[in-house]
Amino acid sequence: MPIPQTIIRFPEIELRTRDAHKLRGYFGNLFREKSELLHNHMGNGEFRYRYPQVQYKIVDGTPILVGIAEGAGLLTELFLKIRELNIDGELYPIHQKNIEARQVEPGASVAPHAYRFETLWMGLNQANHARYGEANPLEREKLLEKILIGNCLSFLKEMNVFVETRLQARASLKEKQTMFKNNKMIAFEGMFEVNALLPDWIGLGKQVSRGFGTIMSVS
Repeated sequence: MPIPQTIIRFPEIELRTRDAHKLRGYFGNLFREKSELLHNHMGNGEFRYRYPQVQYKIVDGTPILVGIAEGAGLLTELFLKIRELNIDGELYPIHQKNIEARQVEPGASVAPHAYRFETLWMGLNQANHARYGEANPLEREKLLEKILIGNCLSFLKEMNVFVETRLQARASLKEKQTMFKNNKMIAFEGMFEVNALLPDWIGLGKQVSRGFGTIMSVS
């Protein structure tokens, strides 16, 4: 069944990649009463531990909002109300914004499909970070591929897409370091293949609402 996806770009505004969380904070506060999907916190203040249906990204300097499923309709509804950005007290009037609304059909596939990470992928959590640190290069590669499969399944589950086919992944990743909440974190850049159809611009892994792990298909 097709799933709606909305992508909003602000092509005349240039921000730093690490400002994506500020973009999330701005819109999450601006439209706080509209929907918990915009900030991923429930009415009682607790965190919503589910795949984020609204994601905030800065790719090649361009601020981008991505909504999928319910988040797609929400962003379409708010599109005309977005007139400026306020990042760290600096006001960016919006004279140009682009919206793309489309239908996507994610799911398992017979043949593998290739994707590249447009932003760093944060695949390690506290538990598998220790395993990664103790592993040899081959074990690290297999661990990361297993985590990627789990990330894909988590996304598909949130979209109510259940796969009977066993997913298999191959990855070519390079370890990088990034700062997150003033802490150095291991993240990865590179490409991967998996026997699944995934929409462009979605995020995989940790902190996808803040722009990490954004993927793009490679033809």
